[in-house]
Amino acid sequence: MSLHLDWLAAHMQHSDRYAAWIHQQFHYEYADQPLAQWQREFAEGQSNGEWSCLIAMDGERLLGGAALARNDLTDRADLGPWLACVFVDPEARGRGLAEQLIEGICEAAKQRGVSRLYLHTQDKHDYYGKRGWQLLEGFQAWEKQQWLMVRDL
Repeated sequence: MSLHLDWLAAHMQHSDRYAAWIHQQFHYEYADQPLAQWQREFAEGQSNGEWSCLIAMDGERLLGGAALARNDLTDRADLGPWLACVFVDPEARGRGLAEQLIEGICEAAKQRGVSRLYLHTQDKHDYYGKRGWQLLEGFQAWEKQQWLMVRDL
């Protein structure tokens, strides 16, 4: 396996597929947004800074990614930037890929002068808690319990 991480902006042929993975994985967040519309927004986000996505590839095969997002929670526009869109292809899980991608986003944010990153998760707060993220608060969204977390870089 020749694993490498790079910005999606340099591999836009993978943008629609990755956006589709996110749309499916977090379907409750996109219930009101058609896939094609999200794919356009996500693709534009690679150049306008809204959804800067770091992807993992094995050769040219897309394995997963994570994004540095300007705003990932409409009700909390006061917070940001965000770690968002973390996803690894089920066939590529169990190798620490998500952790590499998350650390890559944290490092990129730090290099851009960001001192604090936020995320929200429905069921992975224990996972993030073990990796240096602190629980800020619980909240309800999309008719589900969610967790707002923060990490100082």
